[in-house]
Order: sequence, then structure tokens, then C-alpha cells
Amino acid sequence: MAGHFRYSVWDPFLIIAQMITMQCIFYSCLGLCIFLVNVISGDNHSLDQIYLYQEIHVKDIHGRCIIGSFLINSLFCSVGLWYFVQKTKQCLDFSATVHLFHLIVCWIYNSSFPNSVSWWLLNIVCVSITCVCGEFLCMRTEMKAIPLTLGPKADL
Repeated sequence: MAGHFRYSVWDPFLIIAQMITMQCIFYSCLGLCIFLVNVISGDNHSLDQIYLYQEIHVKDIHGRCIIGSFLINSLFCSVGLWYFVQKTKQCLDFSATVHLFHLIVCWIYNSSFPNSVSWWLLNIVCVSITCVCGEFLCMRTEMKAIPLTLGPKADL
């Protein structure tokens, strides 16, 4: 592989493990955010808040808090991308895959395809935030200086 800095091997077990890890981060952080919102606001606790399309709206404070939880969760997922995926090129793939699996789970949970514009807009924004922030974090790590000597630094 001439011209490449890193040699990468296609490892399906690593990719599957990263997908499972990112999905776990997505649902655990989203559940934690929604739980904290429910504790503060005194609302009921239900899986509908994560999976039901009708819960995502801007009509009242509860719907806005759910939207805020999804947006904050995007930041947590971008940190997960930085820590577990560690490659700028794969951030879009993993963030889109996480939300694709979320779409499938929501579709099964609701027994219908999502027809809510607010649900689609929120998930597009969340994919974008997760991808851009994850790429930013991964790029900062990838761009760090690589030490060329193992000896002590000499200030010239």
C-alpha cells in the first residue's frame, strides 16, 4: 500500500463491535437525558418518549425538552465516535448507521413508517451534529504531531 500512512485491514468483528457500542451509547445517553428531563419536570417515564413519533413536537415544553435531549445526545454520540471509532472518514457512516437503526426500531415500535416532519428534521439535524462534531474531534486527534525521535527533545 504505497502512499498510505496507515495500513488498515477490513475487520468485520471490529466494525460490528463499534456499531453495537455506538448504538448502546446512543440509547443509554438518550435514556439518561430523557430521564433527567422527566425528573426535573415531573413527567411520566415511558419508552414512548424515545420511540413514539408524536412525542417530538414544539407545541409544549415537554416536546421541546425531548428535542433538547436528542440534540444533547448527539454531542454524547460524537464523543463516542471520537473515543471508539477514532477515524474521521468513518464518522458519517457510523452516525448515519446509528440513526438508521433508530429508524428501524421506531418503525417496528409504531407499526408505521414515520410521517412526522418534526421527527425527520430532528433526526437529520442529529445526524449532522453527531457527524460534524465527531469528525472535528477525530480530526484534532489525527492531526497531532507525530514524534520522530524516541530520545529527549532538544530545543534549538
